[in-house]
Amino acid sequence: MNKMVKIMILAAFCIALALPVFAGGGSQSQTAGDVIKIGVFEPMTGANAAGGAMEVEGIRLANELNPTVTVGGKTYKVELVVADNKSDKVEAATAVQRLIDADKVTLILGSWGSSLSMAGGEVAKEARIPVIGLSCTNPLVTAGNDYYFRVCFIDPFQGTVMANYAYNNLNARTAVIVQEVSNDYSVGLAKFFSDNFKLLTGNPNSIITTVNYNTGDQDFSAQLTSIKSLNPDVIFAPGNYTESALVMKQARELGIEVPVIGGDTWETPEFIDVGRERVEGAVFSTFFASEVAATPAAETFLKEYRSRYNKEPAAVTALGYDGYLVALDAIKRANSTDPLKIRDAIAATNGFVGATGTTTLDENGDATKSAFIKAVEGGKFVYKDIVNP
Repeated sequence: MNKMVKIMILAAFCIALALPVFAGGGSQSQTAGDVIKIGVFEPMTGANAAGGAMEVEGIRLANELNPTVTVGGKTYKVELVVADNKSDKVEAATAVQRLIDADKVTLILGSWGSSLSMAGGEVAKEARIPVIGLSCTNPLVTAGNDYYFRVCFIDPFQGTVMANYAYNNLNARTAVIVQEVSNDYSVGLAKFFSDNFKLLTGNPNSIITTVNYNTGDQDFSAQLTSIKSLNPDVIFAPGNYTESALVMKQARELGIEVPVIGGDTWETPEFIDVGRERVEGAVFSTFFASEVAATPAAETFLKEYRSRYNKEPAAVTALGYDGYLVALDAIKRANSTDPLKIRDAIAATNGFVGATGTTTLDENGDATKSAFIKAVEGGKFVYKDIVNP
């Protein structure tokens, strides 16, 4: 046996002796089995990118502060896997499918935009993977889907809140609706406002007219010219932040000075950036106000967010934070990494205290939460009032 062969045999023998050491557990490096993956599907690009980014901010902050979860006596690292749904319904379904098939996530958070949530929800339902929505308010998101839940209020409540605000605070007795007809959120919220406003006024004709536009439209002069001649007491214009800001900007330029009110999607910096002084006085409902945040979780959230970003958080950022915490709470209570057991634990969420208040889910998977009224004043979003369910 020559010298080279002896060296090769000796090397192989040493490697064989070492293998059991590296195969063992204990203090060795983390394996794939020590990680729980939570998927996040949000619009990181496209028309709704600002909203998606704000929700992801809250999710990432909660993950930084709570990076692990203990199940069955074993501590798992929680890994976030973010998929861009590109503000598109087809892409939303694809993003959820990819999170499930390729990334093997245990549960999913998202998405900004009810239409996107509904598209992704069907995929999750078929795969039996639970999803926690953050700011998707259309009732159809959870209707008929036992795997979709949410930590925000829903549009029947939001529509009622804004109809009451128009009637009681603005003394409005007639209204015009400007809706983003290609957006399920906008159409649904407009209907709930309309139904409640008619009840309050006792006049089935109190909604003088409803005008439509499509996502991405830039010129609203035709719709607004027709509205100007009707002289309503208030305009209700729920829709995406960019188009809504343009609607209000162009309305003011045409000399329409009546109050313009809307929904939660307006609370983005882009709404003010696009509309500038023309959106002064805009009033909308939303999910959170730092001025009246009273829970220990809210104090922690505000302290940590302000220290990192040196600004006030958006309401949907607080919802992203809470959605992650509700997910972790469900995993702990399920004491399992099985998506089906986690789904059951999410469904049983009762009295969970987070940054946005207390979350209890009803039989539809919907949360009952307070609404906050804010207005644009001095180029900022200013808290005005709170409306409890």
